[in-house]
Formats: sequence, structure tokens, C-alpha cells
Amino acid sequence: MKKDIRICGFGGQGVILAGFIIGKAASVFMNYNAVQSQSYGPEARGGAARSEVIISDEKIGYPRPIGVDCFVAMSQESFDTYRNDIRKDTVIIVDPDLVKKHDIGRPLYKVQALKIAEELGNKIVTNIVMVGAFTSIFALLDKEAVKESVIDSVPKKFVDLNTKAFERGFEAGKDALKKL
Repeated sequence: MKKDIRICGFGGQGVILAGFIIGKAASVFMNYNAVQSQSYGPEARGGAARSEVIISDEKIGYPRPIGVDCFVAMSQESFDTYRNDIRKDTVIIVDPDLVKKHDIGRPLYKVQALKIAEELGNKIVTNIVMVGAFTSIFALLDKEAVKESVIDSVPKKFVDLNTKAFERGFEAGKDALKKL
């Protein structure tokens, strides 16, 4: 098994941390190999950013995705910039409030991650909401492993907020699965 995951948004949304958490969940809290890479435009904050994670039960020979099994988009610019190599079987998750044009000719999962984060009182956890949604929709990693990775990766004073964000995202992902 080998899965390539791309999370993209704009700089400052925490897409790099989201990829790090997913890779850490796979390699530290589960028994997979994982490699994470990242890139962002010269603008950094505000420009398109992406984090790519490869998860495998075997050694990973090349550290960049060849195709994309799961594509998570949290901004229109990043959706438009990084969607070129998605396949017909790629699982696509978007925040429809941030990615309004997604004319790819097939269904995709919609999770209002920003809205959920704002309801929790801080839009800074939008990325963690999306990590929760990814976990339930893509169903590759164990929920508890990803939750432990979140707890282990965020500042201690924000563990409670991030745990709530993860749980709300996980439930939103389950709801998105039912709707599709």
C-alpha cells in the first residue's frame, strides 16, 4: 500500500503543520513509513502553499508524489494551482466557502472547516478541522493515532482547542461522506 496526499491552501493556514501531523500519525503512532515535503510561493503568507505526504507500508523510494490519492484544498488559488495531477479516483476534499469554483466534473467532499473553526472561537484551527475531516473521509489512518499526533504537535496551551477542532472535523467528514 502506498498513498500520496496533498494538502493545499494559502500561506498562514497551517497546511504544512497539517501534513506534518498526518505523516507523524502514520509513522510514529501507527506502523507505516511516511515522508512529508512542502512548498509555497514567494509570497509565503497569502500565496499558494502545499504539503505532500506519502504513506506506505513499504520503504519509500522517491519522496515526492507521483499521483495524488487524496487532494485537500483550503483556498481557490491553491485548488487551481495544484489540481493538475489529480486522477479520476482521487478523493477530493474542499472547504466550499474558500474553494467556490471546483468544476472538475465529478463529486467531491465539502467540509466547512473555516466555519467550524470560527464556531470554536479561533480560525487558526481550520487546518486541524480539515485534518479531522481527512481522517474520516480518506479512512487510511486510525482516528486515535491522528488525534495523538495533533496533541503531540500543537502547543500545550492549545491542546484542548485543537482536540475539539479535530473531533468536529472528524464528524463533519462523516457527514460529508453521507451526503455524497
